[in-house]
Amino acid sequence: MLIAVASKDGRDINQHFGHAERFLIYDVAGNDAKLVDEKKVERYCSYDQDHPLRAHLLEAISATLKGCRALVCAQIGQGPQMELERLGIDAFVAEGPIKPALLEFAKML
Repeated sequence: MLIAVASKDGRDINQHFGHAERFLIYDVAGNDAKLVDEKKVERYCSYDQDHPLRAHLLEAISATLKGCRALVCAQIGQGPQMELERLGIDAFVAEGPIKPALLEFAKML
């Protein structure tokens, strides 16, 4: 199964969903998690007070993550989380090393 990760350094889950400009895509099977792709996206959080919710960006990010069963990030707002889950992508919040976390989340899916 494919799981997307928001990471600044490629080692740890340590980035807020809205700040991510890329998502690392891991294929998780059995006791292994392998990096298989990197998807670049336009950042969801713009700090634009006139347009705090950018639905078009959320739709574009969701389309980019199509095929992923879940997303893991350090933090995510309720609105984006609900929209991702509506589209069939479970969103989880965690911090720390990527591979052990993905193996644990895969057990719940």
